[in-house]
Amino acid sequence: MYYLKVNLKSIFATEISRRRAIFLLKVESGLLLTLVIYLILAPLISDVSAPAALSAEIVFGLLGAAGLWFCANGFKSKKSYGRAPAVLANLIALGVSYYMISGNLLLVGIPLSLLAITTLVSAALGYSE
Repeated sequence: MYYLKVNLKSIFATEISRRRAIFLLKVESGLLLTLVIYLILAPLISDVSAPAALSAEIVFGLLGAAGLWFCANGFKSKKSYGRAPAVLANLIALGVSYYMISGNLLLVGIPLSLLAITTLVSAALGYSE
């Protein structure tokens, strides 16, 4: 039991959580950028019924990817400005994953929820004054 306590303490240590948050926020930013690239290429593959909505999704995705990268850089420089946006973005991702899981899109919803929970905990514990 003592061994388990020590390991949990080290897993949730501030510095380890901070480094994990940096990595996971950059992964999330890269995934979002990949999705944006797909959305940019989608009109070449199929017909787009709502080009204005697609354009808005592309802009929103680019802003989200830039924001997550900005949050990661905040954690990297040990500043607090990246913590709240990272936590809020992952709370939103948890809501999206719940929506996907309730719509039987388990293949996307479950990994998204696991990524969001891990990043959320890492971001929440990865900064101390």
